[in-house]
Amino acid sequence: MNTDSDTDTNAAARTARPARRFIYWMILAAVVLIADQLTKWLILEHVPLFSKISVLPFLNITHQENPGAAFSFLANAGGWQRWFFTGLASIVSLFIAGWLWQLRRERQTVLPLGLALVLGGAVGNLVDRLHLGHVIDFIQVLIAGWPFPSFNVADAAISVGAAFLIIDALFLTGRETTSAPQQDAES
Repeated sequence: MNTDSDTDTNAAARTARPARRFIYWMILAAVVLIADQLTKWLILEHVPLFSKISVLPFLNITHQENPGAAFSFLANAGGWQRWFFTGLASIVSLFIAGWLWQLRRERQTVLPLGLALVLGGAVGNLVDRLHLGHVIDFIQVLIAGWPFPSFNVADAAISVGAAFLIIDALFLTGRETTSAPQQDAES
């Protein structure tokens, strides 16, 4: 026999589940942000600007300052790009956080995973732009001996997150999207 307290406990648990999903995705974004900022701090403290440390035949650790976007896009634009990318990253980050909040009732994995990775990476590079005026890049991969443009943990998270978003859009949209039971919709 169900008592009122059992019903109240079950209802509270169902109501908490969607909020918990949102919190999990925000924790992932925070982990990306912390890993990004910690690795950049280590580079700033221990690797002189423009130096390279060979780690593996196909991997260097370097210290680069990038005032532009990915692959140094607009790096020599005269300074306005700092504020453009700062504003863009701020708007995108708020939009993604809102989207994750809307997805909290959905039982999806790939879409919010991709969004959380992009969010953590966007905020990581945003912190650099606000604090330093540029982004610190330090991972350099060599492909057939040729250096790929340097990047950082935030850039890697954004790229992997974007791949998850593409996978979701191409293969999962309409299949994975199932709403949580009606009771979850109350939160």
